[in-house]
Amino acid sequence: MASALRGRTGTVTLALVGWLFVVEIVSGLLQGYYIPIATPLARHLGIEDAQFNWFEAAQLLLSSIALPILAKLGDMYGHKRILLFSTAVTAVASWWLVVAGDFTSFLLAWALQGFYVVWLPLEVAIIFSRARATGVANATTRRASGALIAALQLGAILGALSAGRLLTAFGGAIAPTLVVPAVAVTLVFLVILFGVPAMKPETSGRALDIGGFVLLGFALLVITSALTFFRLNGVDTWWVWAILVVGLALFVPFALYELRREDPAIDLRMLRRPEMWPIQTTAGLFGISVLGAQVPLSTFAATDPAAGYGLGLDPSTVSNLIGVYLGGVIIGAILFPFVTRLATPRVTLIGASLLVGVGYFLFVPFHATLTHVVTNMVIAGLGSGALLAALPSAAAAAAPIGQTGIAAGLTNTTKTVGGTFSSAIFAVALATGAGGVVATAASFSGYLTVWIVCGSAAVISAVLLLFVPRLAFSDPPLTESAEQSPRPDLVA
Repeated sequence: MASALRGRTGTVTLALVGWLFVVEIVSGLLQGYYIPIATPLARHLGIEDAQFNWFEAAQLLLSSIALPILAKLGDMYGHKRILLFSTAVTAVASWWLVVAGDFTSFLLAWALQGFYVVWLPLEVAIIFSRARATGVANATTRRASGALIAALQLGAILGALSAGRLLTAFGGAIAPTLVVPAVAVTLVFLVILFGVPAMKPETSGRALDIGGFVLLGFALLVITSALTFFRLNGVDTWWVWAILVVGLALFVPFALYELRREDPAIDLRMLRRPEMWPIQTTAGLFGISVLGAQVPLSTFAATDPAAGYGLGLDPSTVSNLIGVYLGGVIIGAILFPFVTRLATPRVTLIGASLLVGVGYFLFVPFHATLTHVVTNMVIAGLGSGALLAALPSAAAAAAPIGQTGIAAGLTNTTKTVGGTFSSAIFAVALATGAGGVVATAASFSGYLTVWIVCGSAAVISAVLLLFVPRLAFSDPPLTESAEQSPRPDLVA
């Protein structure tokens, strides 16, 4: 195992992956910690439960814009430097949440905390850049990515299980409960500072394409705002569709501007590569299920069977069900690099997409019992875990020198946009025809829509991945000189 992670020159060590493993544990902690205590947080701030959605929307808006900028800055000025910067912002925001006592300040702090979304892409870029000289950078990055995704999911489970218990232990006091993630992020800053080595950036000396990022950020802002308004106003609101069309149209001047730049914010020519565009498209389609379908699955499991469907599970059992799904994700992420030894990375990606598709399509005929639901979720979870590990590492492998961070980061951006879009559509679908025997239940036709859309998106991804060159993301055979190549130069 140690030699597998070190590669052939010792550039990527178990210690490095271990430190980054800790970072992803905390990233998962942040993602799983706050939602279980959302209602107590709302009471603490004096707001209604529905208003808590604005915190998620604000964080999504800021993080979707900040992620590509930070990833590009990592390529230009060093991935560790930007990882430290984003962690510092996240730590400050986490401490701000502890003392924030009103809606506005909590909203600003929550949005800034979203800077953690760039951690994983930067970590993948760090590993790939350090392993580049070994000749087995792709395989090394896949193994490390699997471990990091496993850490992310373990952290999410830890956060979900600990938040409510800690709130009870602190007698319902919000401030000390929120101190826990703030301390964790602060410790992560020290872990990165002292545990992660720095390297000279591969594109130093170039200027940041501010104009390109302004155009990109504005387009993403308009699109994500439209998707948020869909959830609030419904798909029958014409002006929301108008905002969405304007947001999509803004990509035209962005593309024209970027194609004229020598060092663009987003290299569109890179995205046209046959090994790159299917990966980025798959990430967007994958976001539909991995981000958009989790809440519907939870509400379906909790729905009273008197409605004619649903399992009627209590919150504790629903949490255990989600834990089983996350367990499947962890196993899929860990198995992914080992499966690629038996098949090419391209075939493994196709297989993972098909697993997600099969898992969701099985919900259509089989959803009546807990066994059905668990089986379907585990199948989908195995494919999801493999894709979570595969997509950023594949994008880094397909990127030219100096663009590993932005390529890996874009998989997160497109995944987030896909998830936001599907969340809006699913919310409307579930509300259409809701009510009936159980007044609070969503419509069964809405659940069918969720499962069919998620399954179809996964199958489409598998088809698109057929266009990837057969040996893409595979390491070439090493020559004797490559075996003896020196480690990349390090900087203090």
